[in-house]
Amino acid sequence: MSLDVTDLRSFYASALGQVAHRAVLSRVQALWPNCKGHNLLGLGFATPFLGPYHGQALRTLAFMPAEQGVLHWPDEAPNVTALVETMALPLGDGVIDRLMVMHALEMSDDAHALMSEIWRVLAPGGRVLLMVPNRRGLWARFDRTPFGHGRPYSRRQLRTLLRETEFSPLSFEEALYVPPFESRSFLRLASVFERIGGKFALPGGGVFLVEATKQLYRPIMVRRPVRRIVPALAPALSPVAGRAMRTIGQDKI
Repeated sequence: MSLDVTDLRSFYASALGQVAHRAVLSRVQALWPNCKGHNLLGLGFATPFLGPYHGQALRTLAFMPAEQGVLHWPDEAPNVTALVETMALPLGDGVIDRLMVMHALEMSDDAHALMSEIWRVLAPGGRVLLMVPNRRGLWARFDRTPFGHGRPYSRRQLRTLLRETEFSPLSFEEALYVPPFESRSFLRLASVFERIGGKFALPGGGVFLVEATKQLYRPIMVRRPVRRIVPALAPALSPVAGRAMRTIGQDKI
């Protein structure tokens, strides 16, 4: 079940939410330094991470699931958000160059159908950035944050999902190494946790950031021709010389 949009907004306005926002956004910007000349779409509750690209990208859109609700964004600019059915995005085929997914995949009842719809709207060579709770991370174990809701994923599960929906993974990153506690001491050390975890690529981050690109053609398995040696078989019926028939006129009575 999806979280309400007001709960998501309240979380990112809290001290713990701001720490989570900074930690994840730093990894997002490392993967996507800019989106100049691209059509950018945020799916789910991705507006906290679209900010640096709004005004930079050719177009910026934010689609929020109908079961989640929608908010006006940006606050002091014309609205670019819309309430949508995630299995039927109101876009044509191949019109999005960059697609950011946050608080959507783990909430979906049909992850394969959602990824197929993402594949449809992505342009050839387009890229998707999935931000999904890590099932082995500490954040997935506490439901007082949005990362503790829905279905968390393992690295293997994400690879399988991408392969089955015709995506090729480009990179796997992790973020949110700081424990999800509101203690001031932990919050002050958040940057230290992230720096050490990112530098040594430690497992156990709260969030996976997976960048992938769409496959344009389905892989086809090539089979080698198998030669079978069939033994020569003798014919079942062999022709034999027949007896000469006498005509009735030649018979003597």
